[in-house]
Amino acid sequence: MHVPYAGRIAGTDLLLPYDTTGRSAKLPKDKQTNIVLYCRSGTMSAEAHQTLNRLGHTNVRELVGGFDAWKAAGYALK
Repeated sequence: MHVPYAGRIAGTDLLLPYDTTGRSAKLPKDKQTNIVLYCRSGTMSAEAHQTLNRLGHTNVRELVGGFDAWKAAGYALK
C-alpha cells in the first residue's frame, strides 16, 4: 500500500504499508501463495517486491504503473 494511504482497488485482501512488508505477521505463511502488489505509481510496490523475494516468497507480481495506470485504463478505485 502507498504511504500515506492514497486509495485501493476493490477486492484487495490486505492493505499493508510497503515499509512494514519485511516484518508483517499478516503475510501468508505459505511462501508460494500468489501475491499481487500495487501502490499509487509502482515505486513502493517494487521495493516491497524485492523485500518479499528476500524473504523467500516465490509467487509475487506487481501491477505495473500502480493504481495510476489502473485508473488510466478506466478501472475504479475505492
